[in-house]
Amino acid sequence: MKLLKTLIATTALVGAATFANAQANPALIFDLGGKFDKSFNEMSYTGAERFREETGIEYREFELQSDAQREQALRRFAQAGNNPVVVAGFSNATAMATVAPDFPDTSFVIIDMVVDAPNVRSVVFAEQEGSYLVGVLAAMASKSGTISFVGGMDIPLISAFECGYAQGAKATNPDITVLATMTGTDGSAWNNPVKGGELTMSQIESGSDVVFAAAGGTGRGVLQAATDAGIFAIGVDANQNYMHPGNMLTSMVKRVDEAVFNAFNDVNNGEFTAGIQVMGLAEDGVGWALDEHNEALITDEMRAAVEAARVAIIAGDILVHDYRTDNTCPVE
Repeated sequence: MKLLKTLIATTALVGAATFANAQANPALIFDLGGKFDKSFNEMSYTGAERFREETGIEYREFELQSDAQREQALRRFAQAGNNPVVVAGFSNATAMATVAPDFPDTSFVIIDMVVDAPNVRSVVFAEQEGSYLVGVLAAMASKSGTISFVGGMDIPLISAFECGYAQGAKATNPDITVLATMTGTDGSAWNNPVKGGELTMSQIESGSDVVFAAAGGTGRGVLQAATDAGIFAIGVDANQNYMHPGNMLTSMVKRVDEAVFNAFNDVNNGEFTAGIQVMGLAEDGVGWALDEHNEALITDEMRAAVEAARVAIIAGDILVHDYRTDNTCPVE
């Protein structure tokens, strides 16, 4: 959280004025990986659909197919009078910083990155906190003493998931081994389930019996490979427990749906504010999923341990390192 607090302290956005807009005419841009990736993008869709169902107001949408479309999509929706224009994904920051000043009366929202503009809301998550919790569960569920992580694009954001996961696991079992692999270095890393499966099989061959995927659509291959091999998997962003009941230990949920719903709703109610919004454990922005698909896998001891960790993190008694502060992980 140190990076997020620093950003909040130094940006001029915080405390920006409320935008008194008329009824929302929202637009949503999905990042690479596709709207129905069963993960990050799909959570955006879920939030937009909730708004549509509750208000009856339709929204426009666009699925990015390449990096070259980022600025074009933002500009097109703003020119068409859509408000707010919401985009999910850190890779949209440059395009947002370019387009937002040209449309000062349009409310923009970017998820997973900070853009310093008076009409932009930047929603960032404390992914490392939720990842710490599922790391606790992974360490307690592992019988081999080796667990693993498959990330999507090799960027500090995904390393924050990895580091939090490792920190939670090693706090629970200092002797545990945590293997980690990233899928790639460009946008294709978010939508390569075949490679995700191959990376997972390699980790299983090295002894992993619990794997955490933070890789967008690539994660589908990770979860499938884990299921085929009979080991536990941990989903990400959305509650993915339903995908492979009996093999899904849990999912690290990231409430992107709330960020999208709140943006649409705030504009519709004339309550939109620009600035940075941080969503961590204390704000119920991240967490872990317990439902009918995995409750038989989570013992009372595991529930107690993860709840104790959650309370301690919120209280500040456990400090979960944010890899984005210095690009290091203290437990690796």
